Amino acid sequence: MNLLLLEDRDFIDEHQVRLNGRRLAHMQAIQQVAVGDSLRVGRINGLMGQGEVTALEQDHAELRIQLDTPPPAKLPLTLLLAMPRPKMFRRILQHCATLGVPEIILLNSYRVEKSFWQTPFLQPDVIRENLLLGLEQARDTVLPRVRIEKRFKPFVEDSLPGLINNQLALVAHPGDYPACPRGIEEPLTLAIGPEGGWIPYEVEKLVEAGMQPVQLGERILRVETAVTALLARLY
Repeated sequence: MNLLLLEDRDFIDEHQVRLNGRRLAHMQAIQQVAVGDSLRVGRINGLMGQGEVTALEQDHAELRIQLDTPPPAKLPLTLLLAMPRPKMFRRILQHCATLGVPEIILLNSYRVEKSFWQTPFLQPDVIRENLLLGLEQARDTVLPRVRIEKRFKPFVEDSLPGLINNQLALVAHPGDYPACPRGIEEPLTLAIGPEGGWIPYEVEKLVEAGMQPVQLGERILRVETAVTALLARLY
């Protein structure tokens, strides 16, 4: 935990917080803090700063905080992601939050199994928990937005062109396509398919909506590897 994230409900007053649960356990077992120690803290969707431990009990800790530093900037990116396998999905959420993705749109695809949409990992509180783990790692406070679109064709035909809005839009897919660009600075919509990739019909519809197919080479990557590789290459 590189940043202790603070919920609104933690605040006793403007400069004092009380913590318990997972964060307290981490402070006690991993950080082994004592009264008077200073920690990096940040208010969720707000500023970052320092917190001084003023009380440390078995069931709670209190910190005096000073928040004066803005969080790091997000990537100029909307990530369109075919719903991954549930166990992989948790890690991808954490990676996206760590890397600074501001918006994730989960989309259905022919190769997405129906059972994936039934996973408890799609519950809002579980999504939020995994995003927070990613933010703690990166020292960021701003939660990415996660949107679920279970109908591929209506979304791609009706919503995607307006989302792209004549800006750069790439669909990652193995094949005889141009190489993925490097080091871009402009806003981007990036579509990453499921295990096995998009089917040809889906690639065609994404292209019709204004996306350009690109590839990362001959090797076929797992989705979680592709997400990290693509974002590192692009930004």
